[in-house]
Amino acid sequence: MNRPLGVALFFLLLASPTIAQESNAPAFGKGLFNLVGKDSSWTMKIGARMQFLTLNEWTENNGSGFADPSSNFLIRRSRLKFDGYALDPKFEYKIELGLSNRDMSGASPFTRNSPRFIMDAVVKWNFHGNFVLWAGQTKLPGNIERVISSGNLQLVDRSLLNSRFNIDRDIGFQLRHHHYLSGKFLVREIVAFSQGEGRNVTEGNLGGHQYTARLEVLPMGAFTKKGEYSGADLDRETEPKLFLAATYDYNDDAVRTRSNLGSYMFTTDGLYETPIQTVFVDAMFKYRGFSVMGEYASRSADDPLARNSDGTLTGDIVEVGKAINLQSGYLFKSNWEVAGRYTHLNLDAVTGRGNQTQYTLGLSRYIVGHKLKVQTDFSYLDFAGNANELMWRLQMDLHF
Repeated sequence: MNRPLGVALFFLLLASPTIAQESNAPAFGKGLFNLVGKDSSWTMKIGARMQFLTLNEWTENNGSGFADPSSNFLIRRSRLKFDGYALDPKFEYKIELGLSNRDMSGASPFTRNSPRFIMDAVVKWNFHGNFVLWAGQTKLPGNIERVISSGNLQLVDRSLLNSRFNIDRDIGFQLRHHHYLSGKFLVREIVAFSQGEGRNVTEGNLGGHQYTARLEVLPMGAFTKKGEYSGADLDRETEPKLFLAATYDYNDDAVRTRSNLGSYMFTTDGLYETPIQTVFVDAMFKYRGFSVMGEYASRSADDPLARNSDGTLTGDIVEVGKAINLQSGYLFKSNWEVAGRYTHLNLDAVTGRGNQTQYTLGLSRYIVGHKLKVQTDFSYLDFAGNANELMWRLQMDLHF
């Protein structure tokens, strides 16, 4: 039995006596089962989810139509989640394990050549007033599209902006605070200090550390059920809701081509190091089934061209540039939604890659909200100086 599966089964076996005695299982989408200590000193909600995806692509053939079709069936994501509190409701925790090939990929000498099956392992301590300290591995406070769970997306998957510029998960600390300026006007502040190498890295801190700051403003009040962190207006906000945010991220002496993601930049005598800065600006608006989301991203580096000690180039290049992502959708009362997305990447000339523009049209059927849904989308990808592509995807989500 492989180690990730063994760990997952271990958690389930711990709870099996309680499962057998449980007569009132949670409602669909509320977890597989909930555990509560006899003295109420701890709780654990255990959930599972999966995504089945079929992907089809065609490449433009010298301007004479699209050819070279390819198709793929895969379990895009398969995960177990555990969350609750220990000793006090102000001391929460979350554990999420990724069991699909895509979830665990990325083993390297820096992860001791082990599958990266830990997605989240974080504790959250509300130690005073509206201050909450997070410690462990989890998502950094980056662009809103990345912070939204992959199970709560409006389209089949995230945009090209996210795939190129997001700052993903890391190990470290986050301090979060919120307050109201007046009435409903909500402001959230988040600062993070992390290792800077991405998730599951265990072989020391390479290069420097990563520093992240994010400000979120909700002038019309909080969204229903944290709807700013979910795609589509499933709650059909009865009043207009607006979310505005900005993030600045500084990765000191980063050693990977996309800050704490991408490939490691090896040289003849170690790893190449350069400071990398990433900026995000986000917006979300929802009202009566109509939703709009916008994102801007920018990445720069002190010297994006990796060099050996003698000044010769290694061939590794930091992916510097800018991107914009705009998407909108309307949810009908039948719980069918039509959504569209426009994404444009403007990578700096030093990367050797031309501009990329993607147009996506999607259709979703929410059977039980995001917990049980079927989504499909069709995309046209315009590569400057390269063959354009068409892509059609169909995906089913199931969450317990």
